[in-house]
Amino acid sequence: MIAFGGLLLLSGRLGDLIGRKRMLLSGLTVFTAASLLCGLAGNQELLIAGRFLQGIGGAMASAVTLGMIVTLFTEPREQAKAIGIFSFVAAAGGSIGVIAGGVLTQTAGWHSIFFINVPIGIVIVALAIRLFTPDRGLGLGVGADLVGAFLVTSGLMLLVYTINKAEERGWGSAHTLGFGALSIVLLAGFVLRQAKANSPLLPLRIFRSRYLWGANLIQILFVAGLFGFQFLLALYLQSVNGYSAVETGLAYLPGPIVIAVISLGFSARLMTRFGGRTVLLAGLAFTVAALVLLARLPVSATYVVDVLPAVVLLGVGAGLALPAVIGLAMSGATPSDSGLASGLLNTTQQIGGALGVAVLAALASSRAQSLLTDRNSTAAALTGGYHLSFGVAAGLLVAGFLLAATVLRSPKAPAQPDPRGTGKSSDADGSPASALH
Repeated sequence: MIAFGGLLLLSGRLGDLIGRKRMLLSGLTVFTAASLLCGLAGNQELLIAGRFLQGIGGAMASAVTLGMIVTLFTEPREQAKAIGIFSFVAAAGGSIGVIAGGVLTQTAGWHSIFFINVPIGIVIVALAIRLFTPDRGLGLGVGADLVGAFLVTSGLMLLVYTINKAEERGWGSAHTLGFGALSIVLLAGFVLRQAKANSPLLPLRIFRSRYLWGANLIQILFVAGLFGFQFLLALYLQSVNGYSAVETGLAYLPGPIVIAVISLGFSARLMTRFGGRTVLLAGLAFTVAALVLLARLPVSATYVVDVLPAVVLLGVGAGLALPAVIGLAMSGATPSDSGLASGLLNTTQQIGGALGVAVLAALASSRAQSLLTDRNSTAAALTGGYHLSFGVAAGLLVAGFLLAATVLRSPKAPAQPDPRGTGKSSDADGSPASALH
């Protein structure tokens, strides 16, 4: 996760400079080779090295994916469909991976979860070589800022590391405060460098678009709540209700199914009809409702009555919100900056996920410990801790809703044909036509 989160922004910009297909193929190759290394690992050191290389390859490939989508699919309806597919894979992949990983581990051993990536990776590389047209990129001279690359990569790696270790080391520990401060200094130095560099890695002009920066802020809040939900509900099911790892994965299964139905079947049409902002607001509202339900879970839950409704509601919310927030963010970037915008969007997703899990888990643990002092049962204390964290997660989503309602608002005007006769118009909520996706 440290290598993946730290290299996304740099990889996205490099995709713009050297060509997105080249970056995608390089990343897929590194990830596939690293998976083989992990599967063959006979000691912990080799496994850690392989996992680090997986993070590098994953960042290289993931960072340019959205940039390729928005340049390959320029027609709004088709682009919305492609983003819907991407959103489904991003949202449902984790739950599907838990189930598949559990089955593989129990039937073929832990090595198999890495070996399975090798044939899949080879097939994907072969398809990418054949199907994608090479792009030349802008050239390294346009944005080869080595100092900026060092500052942002080291700063993001330290930030992700600090967040992930905060609960273990303590939020107020010298370790957390020291590394956190250092990461902030490095990232602040990166921003100052970009303001003065002749060829900046991250041109600050891209933040003139409120769709870009607004959607990225909303994604941090949304993903924090979403990742917190996935992590905390798993803990609740296993520690309070006694579910096994496989049973927990199966309990999540309706979520990816609902996400697939919504994001693949309806999101593109809804965004084309009502606009990305309206669909995003609806998705956030459904997700808030799911988290409110989880904040009322009993100590002894019945899955169908107490858990399933929240999983379904969250699936609807994610299926609506993720394609909308991605489309809105990418609509704020020019084609030449689409790889950078893609890397930025993936970076904020990682930061949101890491913060959500770390902060919400810490809140749940602290609350549970305080309840134990009042002589509650362990199960009741744990449930009380999860109640608090689910409530805080709902609050994060409410903040995202308010941000979307205000920052992403455009002056309302009736849809009018473009005076040049192109047939383009504003969408239903006043967003620019590009924000339909």
